[in-house]
Amino acid sequence: MSKRAEGTFTLDVWDAEKPYDERDGITFTRVHVDKTFSGGLAGTSNAELITVVTENPAAYVGIERFQGTLDGRTGGFVLQHNAGGEDGKPWLTWKIVETSGTGDLEGIKGEGQIIIHEDGGHSYTLDYELD
Repeated sequence: MSKRAEGTFTLDVWDAEKPYDERDGITFTRVHVDKTFSGGLAGTSNAELITVVTENPAAYVGIERFQGTLDGRTGGFVLQHNAGGEDGKPWLTWKIVETSGTGDLEGIKGEGQIIIHEDGGHSYTLDYELD
């Protein structure tokens, strides 16, 4: 049976390197991100992203390692990000990397989304299964 965790997170670090590819109005950049989560997920994470910027909303892919608690269970897991835009509106999804769960979160599976609010705040949903 699937459960849902919801909450918010803050971007503590957004460290973008100098773009490594800029041609034809398209820019590729590597970014290191650190976050603090609250809500169903409580803890910290770090992520490595590859971003694409055009005249439309940016797209990115990334890998993020979360460490903390999920609904009271302590451990960690890895999230795979995929994000882009359609008709000027961003979409951001994430999926738990299979077999990446540690501690009390070993065996976790799931996916969710990140929501960026008009005020710049971030929230998330994570639908997951855990024995």
